[in-house]
Amino acid sequence: MGGGPEGRRDQPEAGHDLRLVLITGLSGAGKTEASRALEDVGFYVVDNLPPALIPTFAELCAQSARVDRAALVVDVRGQEFFDDLAGGLAALDRRGVRYQILFLEADDATLIRRYQASRRRHPLTPPGGRLADGIGAERRRLAPLRARADWILDTSALRPAELRGRVQTLFSQDRLPQLAVTLLSFGFRHGIPPDADLVLDVRFLPNPYYDPELRPLSGRDPRVAGRVLQAPATRRFLELLLPLLEFLLPQYAQEGRRQLVVALGCTGGRHRSVAVAEALAARLARLGYTVDTLHRDCDLAVEEEGGEPSSGEGAPGGP
Repeated sequence: MGGGPEGRRDQPEAGHDLRLVLITGLSGAGKTEASRALEDVGFYVVDNLPPALIPTFAELCAQSARVDRAALVVDVRGQEFFDDLAGGLAALDRRGVRYQILFLEADDATLIRRYQASRRRHPLTPPGGRLADGIGAERRRLAPLRARADWILDTSALRPAELRGRVQTLFSQDRLPQLAVTLLSFGFRHGIPPDADLVLDVRFLPNPYYDPELRPLSGRDPRVAGRVLQAPATRRFLELLLPLLEFLLPQYAQEGRRQLVVALGCTGGRHRSVAVAEALAARLARLGYTVDTLHRDCDLAVEEEGGEPSSGEGAPGGP
């Protein structure tokens, strides 16, 4: 997850209540779906406006009695115009215009698959070059903007409807959103999520994989969740973790963060991490946080869940 917003952008400009959102990120990461989601909750959306015109656009919106929420889609399709973005944002800062940046990204494999399905050419792929080269060039070019983003949303595992829901959750409220928490379950066998802010290893918990009746199920099943959550180690883990998060989350919010990704990993990402993420989500929601759960590896082959020593329950004869 990238850095939080600069402090001056959290202060509204005197004289108007314009809320301005810049939607940007990697080509193929879902900016069109995000812009449609903002339109559905009342934002006035403009796609591919030359960055040099952003200050003028913000001024016109501020003078309009009918536009109090606006969004701009800005990306490398503008080619040489995109290089003016830093100057446009600096002009907004000088004028005290409040704005926020939503940055969308996805892993290379997902972006390549989406481009192959659409049969479109990546804007930065050189003639005769590979699609992966264009994606890499775009990542490097967008790195400074990503570092300034208020929200960084990885859409690799999101269906279009899920992406729209995530965006609307962030922006449908009349006030600026509080810290939104994403609980992301994953399997260490498939790699640590690159967008994780906090990573928690729950491989020490009893593993339902070793129970033949529970092995085909996931942590969303009540029987698997019961096996994991009723274990003394799990209960003690949650008793210690919740006070820690109750302390940490307000600190992140005070620092200016709007989104935090807490990743919970077991071996394959199907049983223990899923059950703990769901249980933790319910507890944080009761504390008043906006909480979303994603299970990155839950639907992968069940055979990939085992493979390390279990801490006890259900593992006779296990490795």
